[in-house]
Amino acid sequence: MEEVLLISRFITRSLILLSLWFLCFPPGVVCDTGNVSTSSNSSSKPKVINIGALFTLNSVLGEAAKPAIQAAVDDVNSDPTILNGVQLKLLISDTNCSGFIGTMEALQLMESDVVAAIGPQSSGIAHVISHVVNELHVPLLSFGATDPTLSSMQYPYFLRTTPSDHFQMYAIADIVDYYGWREVIAIFVDDDYGRSGISVLGDALAKKRAKISYKAAFSPGDTESKINDLLVEVNLMESRVYVVHVNPDTGLNIFSVAKALNMMGSGYVWIATDWLPSYLDSKDAVDSNTMNILQGVIALRHYTPDTDLKKSFMSKWNTLKYKGSAGHAGFNSYALYAYDSVWLAAHALDGFLNEGGNLSFSYDPKLHDTNGSMLHLASLRVFNGGEQLLQTLLRMNFTGVSGQIQFDPDKHLVHPAYDVLNIVGTGTRRIGYWSNYSHLSVVPPESLYTKPPNISTGSQHLYSVIWPGDTTSTPRGWVFPNNGQPLRIAVPNRVGYKEFASKDKSPQGVRGYCIDVFEAAISLLPYAVPHTYMLYGDGKRNPSYNELVSRVAQNVYDAAVGDITIVTNRTKIVDFTQPYMESGLVVVAPVKEAKSNPWAFLKPFTAEMWLVTAMFFLFVGAVVWILEHRINSEFRGPPRRQLITICWFSFSTMFFSHRENTVSTLGRMVLIIWLFVVLIINSSYTASLTSILTVQQLTSGIQGIDSLISSTEPIGIQDGSFALNYLVDELNIAQSRIVKLKNPEAYLRALKLGPKKGGVAAIVDELPYVELFLSNTNCLYRIVGPEFTKSGWGFLSLSFMVSGFPKGLPSCS
Repeated sequence: MEEVLLISRFITRSLILLSLWFLCFPPGVVCDTGNVSTSSNSSSKPKVINIGALFTLNSVLGEAAKPAIQAAVDDVNSDPTILNGVQLKLLISDTNCSGFIGTMEALQLMESDVVAAIGPQSSGIAHVISHVVNELHVPLLSFGATDPTLSSMQYPYFLRTTPSDHFQMYAIADIVDYYGWREVIAIFVDDDYGRSGISVLGDALAKKRAKISYKAAFSPGDTESKINDLLVEVNLMESRVYVVHVNPDTGLNIFSVAKALNMMGSGYVWIATDWLPSYLDSKDAVDSNTMNILQGVIALRHYTPDTDLKKSFMSKWNTLKYKGSAGHAGFNSYALYAYDSVWLAAHALDGFLNEGGNLSFSYDPKLHDTNGSMLHLASLRVFNGGEQLLQTLLRMNFTGVSGQIQFDPDKHLVHPAYDVLNIVGTGTRRIGYWSNYSHLSVVPPESLYTKPPNISTGSQHLYSVIWPGDTTSTPRGWVFPNNGQPLRIAVPNRVGYKEFASKDKSPQGVRGYCIDVFEAAISLLPYAVPHTYMLYGDGKRNPSYNELVSRVAQNVYDAAVGDITIVTNRTKIVDFTQPYMESGLVVVAPVKEAKSNPWAFLKPFTAEMWLVTAMFFLFVGAVVWILEHRINSEFRGPPRRQLITICWFSFSTMFFSHRENTVSTLGRMVLIIWLFVVLIINSSYTASLTSILTVQQLTSGIQGIDSLISSTEPIGIQDGSFALNYLVDELNIAQSRIVKLKNPEAYLRALKLGPKKGGVAAIVDELPYVELFLSNTNCLYRIVGPEFTKSGWGFLSLSFMVSGFPKGLPSCS
């Protein structure tokens, strides 16, 4: 009896389990050996397709996106030309500005078997939700997540329907370069959106030879007190160009605190990304206090062409039934992108269904509930047509209310563009446009797409800007930092030629020609340049100038002022201005007075010149005789007489004293040309002979640098000069021939002794030193040969006017 009861219970339980099996898995469910275990299929077109929307409803972007998305769904459902009667059903979830809540809402939304999701607006939430849609193969169309890193291959199902911040940051870099600034301070919210955008900005500025000098990050929930501390810190720094990349809901706190700290006045530059125009556009009327704190700010706003579609949508916006209030309030550019996102999904679904796509979902065995779990992961199903729908989305090409909706190979919208705005008075004025095609311009971008792209410097244009402080003069973009020390300026402590730079007992501690030039230059600047001079060298010998330049590059000194020559190896590590004094290398050698010579009258011409001149005299005489002797009796007679006439006539023309008249036309022409040549010869001879007889003639055995190279005699150079490296490395002169000399007195002694008595045959030094040396030598020495290098002494350009400054600082550009 017990066995019968056991068998009966077994059969009953089996029937119950079998019934549950058929309830859970109806006969239409088929088995699959792939990653998905079960699937539900429908061969006919559905009557309703679910699409989701994920964004923060109570936000600047959310208040614009919600009515736009709902209006777009209504327009699609009422359009008989799309989806052939299939209705879109919109399921909206509020992410509430939280990555955690956003993830939970996304999971709940996916339980409803949505085939596409619109949103989110937050880049941080988009990063998290992208992992969910990647697993479930549901395309995510975001109208507001602009983080450039979301475009990576890590998120294949993420598709951005608004321009990426990648382009916005390059637009800012072009603006910075257009006005000639070289450093900016980035103020940004410390999340995925802020960090990624500023990272791209750094790359974009580097391509323009600019940089972010400081990154001032703050948390999204920071109080005004913390923001105040942050701005106080950046206000002590050198740069006055601030790029503000924050969220529209809290971004105004930055400017209100800056206004309280007097950071919205003259000399400051504020550049805001598209968050600021989005906030201002969403307000029906911005209060005057808000506009007062924003005066002079430059901002970027998404550019959307003024098409008929956009005008029609704008006219309907004020009366949309989904809005919480009537009028223009709530609208910004993100409403256009949200509206187009729905139409993009509708067009893609229409194409997907027309191509035979099947809206089916499958269970994924990797998604299962663990014991005690309340997440219901097993209820999530994979969209089987997700990959096909994604490819259909990427092929879409239509015109929406925001412009052309088409994607490039990197999944970016084609033709990203921005309005460049200047906030003045009670509103904004457009000072130009930026597009990825031709960068900065004052004409709408679509008018340039038919022309060849031109991004040259000369083609970049913007209208005038009214800057903070109500000025039209472009701010310099930097100041001397309030927390900084005076510039540490190194001055070589010279032993010789102290007229250029040397130690002094005056309060500034140095003196010399180079110091005077520096002080005169900075006195012309409209601002103070706090600086202190620091002697470099022990005063016993001239310091090494290469080592001095290296110390500047290593930031031991901020700058260097003195007789520092601009040479190639130094320009690789520091920046120089154009030379303020020419300073090439020359050769100085002893000279002696040439003895007088009774044959000095022959020296103006060389022997070859004398010979050629005599031959021409005879040749011209013979030519004139040939042309004249048949018709002119003065050129006739016995042969001996005619020969004498030729010689006499030729040489008498030298003094224009010829007696014979020329009769023939050709003879006269020859004579006129010859007399002109004779005039030139006489003038040259007279000038050269006068110089020889009146100017003291000095001679030297060394004719220039070539004579020194070919000889083996010792050569003197100034101690610490770059001439040592040049002679040894460039001219291959043995270093054993080089003699280092400290000062002009050492020069004089070495030249007097000569190479045979322990001195030098010549001295190689820079032209300014040589000219000063020769001014006190009574013509015993002179420069021989030409100047064989071209260089100069330089001061740093623009701001600081010093001779060497580390590369990369804005003042060196």
